[in-house]
Amino acid sequence: MQLPGKDGEAATACSTKAMRLRSIVLFLDFFLIIMALYQIKPASRAFFLEVMGADLLPYVWIGTALTMGTFIGFYNGLVARHSRLNVTLGSCLVIIGCLVGARFLLVTPTQAAAVAFYIFVDIVGVILVEQFWSLTDSMFCTDDGKRWYGIIGSGGLCGGVAGGFAAGFLVEHTPLESEDLLLVAGAIIAVICVLNMVMGRRGLYEAGSDHAMDGNIAFGWKVIFKSPYLGLIAGLLLLTQLASPLVDYQFLKIVEESIIDLDDRTSFLSNFFGLLGAVSIAVNLLITPFVHRKCGVIAGLLVQPMAMLATSVLFFSRANQYTGGVMKISDRSLSYSINKASKEMLYIPVNPVLIYQAKAWIDMFGYRLFKVLGSLLILLFTQWLPFSLSVPQFSWFTAAICVMWIGLIFFLRPEYKSRVRHYEKRGRLMVEEGEAPADPDHAMLTACREKT
Repeated sequence: MQLPGKDGEAATACSTKAMRLRSIVLFLDFFLIIMALYQIKPASRAFFLEVMGADLLPYVWIGTALTMGTFIGFYNGLVARHSRLNVTLGSCLVIIGCLVGARFLLVTPTQAAAVAFYIFVDIVGVILVEQFWSLTDSMFCTDDGKRWYGIIGSGGLCGGVAGGFAAGFLVEHTPLESEDLLLVAGAIIAVICVLNMVMGRRGLYEAGSDHAMDGNIAFGWKVIFKSPYLGLIAGLLLLTQLASPLVDYQFLKIVEESIIDLDDRTSFLSNFFGLLGAVSIAVNLLITPFVHRKCGVIAGLLVQPMAMLATSVLFFSRANQYTGGVMKISDRSLSYSINKASKEMLYIPVNPVLIYQAKAWIDMFGYRLFKVLGSLLILLFTQWLPFSLSVPQFSWFTAAICVMWIGLIFFLRPEYKSRVRHYEKRGRLMVEEGEAPADPDHAMLTACREKT
Protein backbone atom coordinates (compact mmCIF):
# COMPACT_ATOMS: atom_id res chain seq x y z
CA MET A 1 0.00 0.00 0.00
CA GLN A 2 1.26 3.46 -0.85
CA LEU A 3 1.24 6.42 1.44
CA PRO A 4 -2.10 8.12 2.01
CA GLY A 5 -2.71 11.08 -0.21
CA LYS A 6 -0.22 9.95 -2.79
CA ASP A 7 -2.18 11.70 -5.52
CA GLY A 8 -2.94 14.82 -3.49
CA GLU A 9 -1.12 17.40 -1.48
CA ALA A 10 0.78 14.83 0.60
CA ALA A 11 2.69 13.81 -2.52
CA THR A 12 4.12 17.30 -2.94
CA ALA A 13 5.23 17.38 0.69
CA CYS A 14 7.75 14.56 0.22
CA SER A 15 11.22 15.93 0.77
CA THR A 16 13.57 15.60 -2.19
CA LYS A 17 16.49 15.07 0.16
CA ALA A 18 14.67 12.35 2.08
CA MET A 19 13.60 10.67 -1.15
CA ARG A 20 17.15 10.74 -2.44
CA LEU A 21 18.43 9.11 0.76
CA ARG A 22 15.70 6.47 0.69
CA SER A 23 16.40 5.75 -2.96
CA ILE A 24 20.11 5.28 -2.33
CA VAL A 25 19.42 2.88 0.55
CA LEU A 26 16.84 0.98 -1.50
CA PHE A 27 19.23 0.83 -4.47
CA LEU A 28 21.74 -0.83 -2.12
CA ASP A 29 19.08 -3.15 -0.71
CA PHE A 30 17.96 -4.33 -4.15
CA PHE A 31 21.60 -4.62 -5.26
CA LEU A 32 22.33 -6.97 -2.34
CA ILE A 33 19.18 -9.03 -2.92
CA ILE A 34 20.00 -9.79 -6.54
CA MET A 35 23.70 -10.22 -5.75
CA ALA A 36 22.80 -12.88 -3.16
CA LEU A 37 20.44 -14.57 -5.61
CA TYR A 38 23.15 -14.73 -8.26
CA GLN A 39 25.47 -16.55 -5.85
CA ILE A 40 23.06 -19.46 -5.54
CA LYS A 41 21.23 -19.44 -8.88
CA PRO A 42 24.21 -20.64 -10.99
CA ALA A 43 25.08 -23.21 -8.31
CA SER A 44 21.51 -24.57 -8.28
CA ARG A 45 21.62 -25.07 -12.07
CA ALA A 46 25.07 -26.63 -11.96
CA PHE A 47 24.12 -29.10 -9.20
CA PHE A 48 20.96 -30.10 -11.04
CA LEU A 49 22.82 -30.72 -14.30
CA GLU A 50 25.46 -32.72 -12.40
CA VAL A 51 23.03 -35.02 -10.59
CA MET A 52 19.88 -35.10 -12.73
CA GLY A 53 20.70 -33.85 -16.24
CA ALA A 54 19.02 -31.28 -18.49
CA ASP A 55 16.42 -33.78 -19.78
CA LEU A 56 14.71 -33.68 -16.37
CA LEU A 57 14.55 -29.88 -16.17
CA PRO A 58 10.87 -29.73 -17.25
CA TYR A 59 9.91 -31.90 -14.27
CA VAL A 60 11.61 -29.57 -11.79
CA TRP A 61 9.96 -26.55 -13.46
CA ILE A 62 6.57 -28.19 -12.98
CA GLY A 63 7.56 -29.02 -9.40
CA THR A 64 8.58 -25.40 -8.84
CA ALA A 65 5.22 -24.16 -10.15
CA LEU A 66 3.25 -26.55 -7.92
CA THR A 67 5.39 -25.80 -4.86
CA MET A 68 5.12 -22.07 -5.48
CA GLY A 69 1.34 -22.26 -5.80
CA THR A 70 1.10 -24.09 -2.47
CA PHE A 71 3.60 -21.86 -0.69
CA ILE A 72 2.10 -18.55 -1.86
CA GLY A 73 -1.14 -19.29 0.02
CA PHE A 74 0.80 -19.85 3.24
CA TYR A 75 2.94 -16.76 2.63
CA ASN A 76 -0.07 -14.53 1.95
CA GLY A 77 -1.53 -15.72 5.25
CA LEU A 78 1.63 -14.57 7.06
CA VAL A 79 1.47 -11.17 5.40
CA ALA A 80 -2.19 -10.83 6.39
CA ARG A 81 -1.42 -11.53 10.08
CA HIS A 82 1.96 -9.82 10.55
CA SER A 83 3.65 -6.61 9.44
CA ARG A 84 5.51 -6.86 6.16
CA LEU A 85 8.74 -5.72 7.81
CA ASN A 86 8.56 -8.53 10.40
CA VAL A 87 7.75 -11.07 7.68
CA THR A 88 10.74 -9.81 5.67
CA LEU A 89 13.12 -10.12 8.63
CA GLY A 90 11.77 -13.56 9.53
CA SER A 91 12.08 -14.72 5.92
CA CYS A 92 15.72 -13.61 5.77
CA LEU A 93 16.56 -15.58 8.92
CA VAL A 94 14.79 -18.72 7.65
CA ILE A 95 16.54 -18.45 4.27
CA ILE A 96 19.95 -18.10 5.97
CA GLY A 97 19.28 -21.20 8.06
CA CYS A 98 18.21 -23.18 4.99
CA LEU A 99 21.32 -22.10 3.06
CA VAL A 100 23.62 -23.21 5.87
CA GLY A 101 21.86 -26.59 6.05
CA ALA A 102 21.89 -27.01 2.25
CA ARG A 103 25.62 -26.24 2.16
CA PHE A 104 26.38 -29.47 4.02
CA LEU A 105 23.83 -31.54 2.11
CA LEU A 106 25.36 -30.54 -1.23
CA VAL A 107 28.91 -31.60 -0.36
CA THR A 108 27.86 -34.99 -1.75
CA PRO A 109 24.63 -34.02 -3.54
CA THR A 110 21.82 -36.54 -3.91
CA GLN A 111 19.03 -36.29 -6.46
CA ALA A 112 16.54 -35.18 -3.80
CA ALA A 113 18.93 -32.48 -2.53
CA ALA A 114 19.63 -31.14 -6.03
CA VAL A 115 15.91 -30.94 -6.90
CA ALA A 116 14.95 -29.39 -3.54
CA PHE A 117 17.74 -26.80 -3.81
CA TYR A 118 16.70 -25.81 -7.36
CA ILE A 119 13.09 -25.26 -6.24
CA PHE A 120 14.23 -23.48 -3.07
CA VAL A 121 16.36 -20.99 -5.05
CA ASP A 122 13.47 -20.12 -7.38
CA ILE A 123 11.13 -19.53 -4.43
CA VAL A 124 13.76 -17.44 -2.62
CA GLY A 125 14.06 -15.22 -5.69
CA VAL A 126 10.32 -14.61 -5.79
CA ILE A 127 10.06 -13.97 -2.03
CA LEU A 128 12.96 -11.52 -1.69
CA VAL A 129 12.00 -9.47 -4.74
CA GLU A 130 8.30 -9.39 -3.82
CA GLN A 131 9.10 -8.31 -0.27
CA PHE A 132 11.44 -5.61 -1.48
CA TRP A 133 8.90 -4.00 -3.80
CA SER A 134 6.09 -4.43 -1.29
CA LEU A 135 8.01 -2.44 1.32
CA THR A 136 9.28 0.05 -1.24
CA ASP A 137 5.74 0.81 -2.40
CA SER A 138 4.86 1.80 1.17
CA MET A 139 7.51 4.53 1.18
CA PHE A 140 6.80 6.54 -1.96
CA CYS A 141 4.19 8.88 -3.34
CA THR A 142 3.18 8.23 -6.94
CA ASP A 143 5.08 11.22 -8.34
CA ASP A 144 8.21 10.33 -6.38
CA GLY A 145 7.92 6.73 -7.52
CA LYS A 146 7.99 7.84 -11.17
CA ARG A 147 11.13 9.83 -10.44
CA TRP A 148 13.08 7.34 -8.32
CA TYR A 149 11.90 3.82 -9.27
CA GLY A 150 14.15 3.68 -12.34
CA ILE A 151 17.20 4.33 -10.17
CA ILE A 152 16.06 1.86 -7.51
CA GLY A 153 15.35 -0.84 -10.10
CA SER A 154 18.81 -0.37 -11.60
CA GLY A 155 20.19 -1.63 -8.27
CA GLY A 156 18.88 -5.09 -9.15
CA LEU A 157 20.52 -5.03 -12.59
CA CYS A 158 23.84 -3.94 -11.08
CA GLY A 159 23.48 -6.63 -8.41
CA GLY A 160 23.05 -9.25 -11.11
CA VAL A 161 26.27 -8.17 -12.82
CA ALA A 162 28.25 -7.98 -9.57
CA GLY A 163 26.79 -11.22 -8.19
CA GLY A 164 27.38 -13.24 -11.33
CA PHE A 165 30.97 -12.14 -11.86
CA ALA A 166 31.75 -12.38 -8.12
CA ALA A 167 30.50 -15.97 -7.97
CA GLY A 168 32.56 -16.87 -11.03
CA PHE A 169 35.66 -15.26 -9.53
CA LEU A 170 35.23 -17.04 -6.17
CA VAL A 171 34.94 -20.47 -7.77
CA GLU A 172 37.77 -19.92 -10.27
CA HIS A 173 40.36 -18.04 -8.20
CA THR A 174 39.78 -18.97 -4.54
CA PRO A 175 39.59 -22.28 -2.63
CA LEU A 176 35.78 -21.93 -2.49
CA GLU A 177 33.72 -24.52 -4.35
CA SER A 178 30.18 -24.43 -5.71
CA GLU A 179 28.55 -25.40 -2.40
CA ASP A 180 30.46 -22.64 -0.57
CA LEU A 181 28.56 -20.00 -2.56
CA LEU A 182 25.55 -20.79 -0.36
CA LEU A 183 27.42 -19.43 2.66
CA VAL A 184 28.41 -16.33 0.67
CA ALA A 185 24.74 -15.77 -0.20
CA GLY A 186 23.78 -16.32 3.46
CA ALA A 187 26.24 -13.63 4.57
CA ILE A 188 24.84 -11.16 2.03
CA ILE A 189 21.27 -11.88 3.17
CA ALA A 190 22.39 -11.27 6.78
CA VAL A 191 23.53 -7.80 5.68
CA ILE A 192 20.12 -7.29 4.01
CA CYS A 193 18.42 -8.28 7.27
CA VAL A 194 20.47 -5.75 9.26
CA LEU A 195 19.82 -3.05 6.64
CA ASN A 196 16.06 -3.63 6.87
CA MET A 197 16.17 -3.52 10.67
CA VAL A 198 17.98 -0.16 10.58
CA MET A 199 15.51 1.21 8.02
CA GLY A 200 12.58 0.02 10.12
CA ARG A 201 13.93 1.61 13.33
CA ARG A 202 14.51 4.90 11.54
CA GLY A 203 10.89 4.97 10.43
CA LEU A 204 11.52 4.55 6.72
CA TYR A 205 8.82 1.89 6.54
CA GLU A 206 5.53 3.62 7.20
CA ALA A 207 2.62 2.11 9.11
CA GLY A 208 0.77 1.90 5.82
CA SER A 209 3.06 -0.92 4.80
CA ASP A 210 1.34 -3.19 7.31
CA HIS A 211 -1.99 -2.87 5.57
CA ALA A 212 -3.04 -5.91 3.59
CA MET A 213 -4.60 -5.29 0.20
CA ASP A 214 -7.60 -7.32 -0.76
CA GLY A 215 -6.97 -9.42 -3.84
CA ASN A 216 -9.88 -11.42 -5.21
CA ILE A 217 -8.37 -13.77 -7.76
CA ALA A 218 -11.72 -14.79 -9.25
CA PHE A 219 -12.38 -11.10 -9.78
CA GLY A 220 -9.01 -10.73 -11.54
CA TRP A 221 -9.88 -13.63 -13.85
CA LYS A 222 -13.17 -11.96 -14.82
CA VAL A 223 -11.47 -8.60 -15.38
CA ILE A 224 -9.06 -10.07 -17.93
CA PHE A 225 -11.78 -11.86 -19.87
CA LYS A 226 -14.12 -8.86 -19.80
CA SER A 227 -11.50 -6.42 -21.09
CA PRO A 228 -10.07 -7.18 -24.57
CA TYR A 229 -7.20 -4.78 -23.87
CA LEU A 230 -6.16 -6.52 -20.65
CA GLY A 231 -6.65 -9.87 -22.36
CA LEU A 232 -4.15 -8.87 -25.06
CA ILE A 233 -1.67 -7.65 -22.43
CA ALA A 234 -2.03 -10.96 -20.56
CA GLY A 235 -1.49 -12.84 -23.82
CA LEU A 236 1.76 -10.95 -24.48
CA LEU A 237 3.08 -11.59 -20.98
CA LEU A 238 2.13 -15.24 -20.92
CA LEU A 239 3.63 -15.98 -24.32
CA THR A 240 6.98 -14.93 -22.86
CA GLN A 241 6.54 -17.61 -20.19
CA LEU A 242 5.69 -20.19 -22.83
CA ALA A 243 8.87 -19.44 -24.79
CA SER A 244 11.18 -19.02 -21.79
CA PRO A 245 11.38 -22.70 -20.70
CA LEU A 246 12.10 -23.75 -24.30
CA VAL A 247 15.05 -21.35 -24.51
CA ASP A 248 16.21 -22.29 -21.00
CA TYR A 249 16.10 -26.00 -21.85
CA GLN A 250 18.11 -25.52 -25.05
CA PHE A 251 20.71 -23.35 -23.33
CA LEU A 252 21.22 -25.60 -20.29
CA LYS A 253 21.27 -28.73 -22.46
CA ILE A 254 24.12 -27.25 -24.49
CA VAL A 255 25.94 -26.26 -21.28
CA GLU A 256 25.54 -29.81 -19.95
CA GLU A 257 26.99 -31.31 -23.13
CA SER A 258 29.88 -28.86 -23.55
CA ILE A 259 31.04 -28.38 -19.90
CA ILE A 260 31.59 -31.51 -17.81
CA ASP A 261 33.05 -30.39 -14.44
CA LEU A 262 30.66 -29.12 -11.73
CA ASP A 263 32.74 -26.12 -10.67
CA ASP A 264 33.45 -25.24 -14.31
CA ARG A 265 29.70 -25.19 -14.97
CA THR A 266 29.09 -23.03 -11.92
CA SER A 267 31.82 -20.62 -13.00
CA PHE A 268 30.54 -20.44 -16.58
CA LEU A 269 26.92 -19.88 -15.51
CA SER A 270 27.97 -17.28 -12.93
CA ASN A 271 29.95 -15.29 -15.48
CA PHE A 272 27.18 -15.72 -18.04
CA PHE A 273 24.55 -14.33 -15.66
CA GLY A 274 26.89 -11.42 -14.96
CA LEU A 275 27.19 -10.76 -18.70
CA LEU A 276 23.42 -11.05 -19.06
CA GLY A 277 22.96 -8.39 -16.39
CA ALA A 278 25.50 -6.12 -18.08
CA VAL A 279 23.64 -6.40 -21.38
CA SER A 280 20.37 -5.58 -19.57
CA ILE A 281 21.90 -2.41 -18.12
CA ALA A 282 23.30 -1.37 -21.51
CA VAL A 283 19.93 -1.92 -23.18
CA ASN A 284 18.15 -0.03 -20.38
CA LEU A 285 20.48 2.97 -20.64
CA LEU A 286 21.10 3.15 -24.38
CA ILE A 287 18.42 1.38 -26.38
CA THR A 288 15.22 1.65 -24.34
CA PRO A 289 15.12 5.48 -24.07
CA PHE A 290 16.01 5.88 -27.76
CA VAL A 291 13.37 3.41 -28.98
CA HIS A 292 10.64 4.85 -26.73
CA ARG A 293 11.47 8.43 -27.67
CA LYS A 294 11.89 7.92 -31.43
CA CYS A 295 9.60 4.97 -32.18
CA GLY A 296 7.19 4.59 -29.28
CA VAL A 297 6.06 1.90 -26.84
CA ILE A 298 4.78 -0.52 -29.49
CA ALA A 299 8.21 -0.57 -31.15
CA GLY A 300 9.72 -1.27 -27.73
CA LEU A 301 7.43 -4.28 -27.34
CA LEU A 302 8.55 -5.66 -30.71
CA VAL A 303 12.27 -5.73 -29.86
CA GLN A 304 12.29 -8.90 -27.74
CA PRO A 305 10.16 -11.23 -29.93
CA MET A 306 12.00 -10.12 -33.07
CA ALA A 307 15.40 -10.68 -31.43
CA MET A 308 14.30 -14.09 -30.10
CA LEU A 309 12.98 -15.05 -33.52
CA ALA A 310 16.30 -14.20 -35.16
CA THR A 311 18.48 -15.87 -32.50
CA SER A 312 16.32 -19.01 -32.47
CA VAL A 313 16.87 -19.41 -36.21
CA LEU A 314 20.59 -18.80 -35.63
CA PHE A 315 20.71 -21.50 -32.93
CA PHE A 316 18.87 -23.94 -35.21
CA SER A 317 21.40 -23.39 -37.99
CA ARG A 318 24.42 -23.70 -35.66
CA ALA A 319 23.75 -25.07 -32.20
CA ASN A 320 26.63 -24.48 -29.83
CA GLN A 321 27.46 -22.86 -26.51
CA TYR A 322 27.83 -19.40 -28.06
CA THR A 323 24.67 -19.28 -30.18
CA GLY A 324 22.79 -20.76 -27.21
CA GLY A 325 24.14 -17.95 -25.04
CA VAL A 326 23.09 -15.32 -27.57
CA MET A 327 19.59 -16.81 -27.69
CA LYS A 328 19.37 -16.87 -23.89
CA ILE A 329 20.51 -13.23 -23.68
CA SER A 330 17.89 -12.20 -26.26
CA ASP A 331 15.30 -13.77 -23.98
CA ARG A 332 16.27 -12.72 -20.45
CA SER A 333 18.25 -9.49 -20.93
CA LEU A 334 15.56 -7.94 -23.13
CA SER A 335 12.85 -9.21 -20.79
CA TYR A 336 14.52 -7.43 -17.85
CA SER A 337 15.09 -4.19 -19.77
CA ILE A 338 13.20 -2.84 -22.78
CA ASN A 339 10.34 -5.34 -22.66
CA LYS A 340 9.69 -4.70 -18.97
CA ALA A 341 9.72 -0.92 -19.45
CA SER A 342 7.41 -1.16 -22.47
CA LYS A 343 5.10 -3.61 -20.72
CA GLU A 344 4.68 -1.39 -17.67
CA MET A 345 3.76 1.54 -19.92
CA LEU A 346 0.87 -0.47 -21.33
CA TYR A 347 -0.79 -0.27 -17.91
CA ILE A 348 -0.76 3.54 -17.75
CA PRO A 349 -4.11 4.03 -19.58
CA VAL A 350 -5.89 1.48 -17.34
CA ASN A 351 -7.92 1.92 -14.17
CA PRO A 352 -5.52 1.33 -11.21
CA VAL A 353 -7.87 -1.20 -9.58
CA LEU A 354 -7.96 -3.22 -12.79
CA ILE A 355 -4.17 -3.13 -12.98
CA TYR A 356 -3.87 -4.63 -9.49
CA GLN A 357 -6.46 -7.34 -10.14
CA ALA A 358 -5.06 -8.29 -13.55
CA LYS A 359 -1.49 -8.48 -12.26
CA ALA A 360 -2.61 -10.58 -9.29
CA TRP A 361 -4.06 -13.20 -11.61
CA ILE A 362 -1.16 -13.17 -14.05
CA ASP A 363 1.55 -13.30 -11.35
CA MET A 364 -0.15 -15.92 -9.16
CA PHE A 365 -1.61 -18.20 -11.80
CA GLY A 366 -0.82 -17.25 -15.37
CA TYR A 367 2.98 -17.29 -15.21
CA ARG A 368 3.07 -20.67 -13.51
CA LEU A 369 0.43 -22.17 -15.79
CA PHE A 370 2.23 -21.18 -18.97
CA LYS A 371 5.63 -22.27 -17.67
CA VAL A 372 4.07 -25.66 -16.92
CA LEU A 373 2.67 -25.75 -20.47
CA GLY A 374 6.14 -25.01 -21.86
CA SER A 375 7.60 -27.78 -19.69
CA LEU A 376 4.95 -30.24 -20.86
CA LEU A 377 5.75 -29.35 -24.47
CA ILE A 378 9.40 -30.23 -23.88
CA LEU A 379 8.51 -33.53 -22.20
CA LEU A 380 6.08 -34.39 -24.98
CA PHE A 381 8.67 -34.05 -27.72
CA THR A 382 11.65 -35.46 -25.82
CA GLN A 383 10.26 -38.36 -23.76
CA TRP A 384 6.56 -39.09 -24.15
CA LEU A 385 6.06 -39.44 -27.92
CA PRO A 386 7.45 -42.38 -29.92
CA PHE A 387 9.68 -39.88 -31.74
CA SER A 388 11.71 -37.03 -30.29
CA LEU A 389 13.05 -33.68 -31.40
CA SER A 390 16.68 -32.63 -31.18
CA VAL A 391 17.65 -29.65 -29.04
CA PRO A 392 18.02 -27.29 -32.05
CA GLN A 393 14.63 -28.33 -33.46
CA PHE A 394 12.84 -26.76 -30.48
CA SER A 395 13.77 -23.42 -32.03
CA TRP A 396 10.84 -23.84 -34.41
CA PHE A 397 8.43 -23.82 -31.46
CA THR A 398 10.12 -20.68 -30.13
CA ALA A 399 9.93 -19.07 -33.58
CA ALA A 400 6.21 -19.90 -33.87
CA ILE A 401 5.56 -18.41 -30.42
CA CYS A 402 7.45 -15.25 -31.41
CA VAL A 403 5.34 -14.90 -34.57
CA MET A 404 2.14 -15.11 -32.47
CA TRP A 405 3.69 -12.68 -29.99
CA ILE A 406 4.38 -10.14 -32.76
CA GLY A 407 0.87 -10.60 -34.13
CA LEU A 408 -0.66 -9.85 -30.72
CA ILE A 409 1.37 -6.66 -30.47
CA PHE A 410 -0.11 -5.40 -33.74
CA PHE A 411 -3.61 -6.32 -32.53
CA LEU A 412 -2.91 -4.40 -29.33
CA ARG A 413 -1.58 -1.26 -31.05
CA PRO A 414 -4.87 0.47 -32.04
CA GLU A 415 -6.48 -0.17 -28.63
CA TYR A 416 -3.42 1.18 -26.81
CA LYS A 417 -3.32 4.34 -28.93
CA SER A 418 -7.07 4.87 -28.46
CA ARG A 419 -6.76 4.59 -24.69
CA VAL A 420 -3.78 6.94 -24.56
CA ARG A 421 -5.72 9.57 -26.54
CA HIS A 422 -8.73 9.17 -24.23
CA TYR A 423 -6.71 9.60 -21.03
CA GLU A 424 -4.81 12.57 -22.48
CA LYS A 425 -8.14 14.22 -23.36
CA ARG A 426 -9.48 13.34 -19.93
CA GLY A 427 -6.48 14.97 -18.27
CA ARG A 428 -6.84 18.16 -20.32
CA LEU A 429 -10.55 18.46 -19.46
CA MET A 430 -9.75 18.01 -15.76
CA VAL A 431 -7.29 20.89 -15.96
CA GLU A 432 -9.53 23.16 -18.04
CA GLU A 433 -12.97 22.43 -16.60
CA GLY A 434 -12.37 20.58 -13.35
CA GLU A 435 -14.31 17.59 -14.68
CA ALA A 436 -13.50 14.67 -16.95
CA PRO A 437 -15.38 12.08 -18.99
CA ALA A 438 -15.95 8.78 -17.25
CA ASP A 439 -13.12 6.32 -16.88
CA PRO A 440 -13.58 3.85 -19.81
CA ASP A 441 -13.03 0.94 -17.42
CA HIS A 442 -15.45 2.15 -14.74
CA ALA A 443 -18.61 0.41 -16.04
CA MET A 444 -16.84 -2.91 -16.63
CA LEU A 445 -15.16 -2.73 -13.20
CA THR A 446 -18.51 -2.14 -11.49
CA ALA A 447 -20.17 -5.00 -13.37
CA CYS A 448 -17.40 -7.43 -12.44
CA ARG A 449 -17.60 -6.45 -8.79
CA GLU A 450 -21.35 -6.97 -8.69
CA LYS A 451 -21.02 -10.49 -10.11
CA THR A 452 -18.13 -11.50 -7.83
